[in-house]
Amino acid sequence: MTSLDEDPTDALSVLSLARRPRRAPARGRLRFCYGPMDCGKSTLALQIDHNHARQGRRGLLLVRHDRSGTPQITSRIGITRKAVEVDAGSDLRELILRRWVAGQHMDYLIVDEAQFLSPTQVEQLAELADEVGVDVYCFGIATDFQSHLFPGARRLFELADELQPVQVEVLCWCGVPGRFNARVKDGEVVREGDTVVVADTAPPPSTERIVENETSSPGKAEFATLRYQVLCRRHFRLGDLGPEAGHHGQLRLT
Repeated sequence: MTSLDEDPTDALSVLSLARRPRRAPARGRLRFCYGPMDCGKSTLALQIDHNHARQGRRGLLLVRHDRSGTPQITSRIGITRKAVEVDAGSDLRELILRRWVAGQHMDYLIVDEAQFLSPTQVEQLAELADEVGVDVYCFGIATDFQSHLFPGARRLFELADELQPVQVEVLCWCGVPGRFNARVKDGEVVREGDTVVVADTAPPPSTERIVENETSSPGKAEFATLRYQVLCRRHFRLGDLGPEAGHHGQLRLT
């Protein structure tokens, strides 16, 4: 029987009651590990999942717009794990509730590409940590190709219990540490365009990559050669990709 101040229609009230037959659950932690492309965020996410699973903890892997275009977390060193794809309308509390009702207890969540979450979804993760006691590990890029904070990353900076830059250093072509993710189209740094670009990373040979923007109408596609390259602030400002620009770039979607 719920107390007067519990809303029985609230997804989290059901979860909270299930977890606390005698006392409130221990509060979970919301962590955000961030860094530029190619610094090992996805590798770290999978390593943390492995370490927790070895201790008998039960977790769930979530992802939003993985580079592979499929519902999985993929590391550039070749490690891959299946994950649940989060879309723009996903309520993460309801997602956990459905699994809880099905008997799938969750001790922790791993969320990769967390910068693409909406601020509301980040708030839902904070609610799960506070009210259900789930530990939440988020991994993502802080800023977009225009050097502006992603909305999801901004909310994580505002709400997370712990903020941890990934320690693997990514260098600009000049040798200085880089943290700016430049979008490069046909050899030039792009300064305007949609914040989120979803693309197939393995099209058939001899074809240009198909780019689909999140805001585009269904089925509408643009043919282009697009890649991303991490730069230091100076060379990001100047749009300078280096003397051998065609050979650089931590993420090439062509």
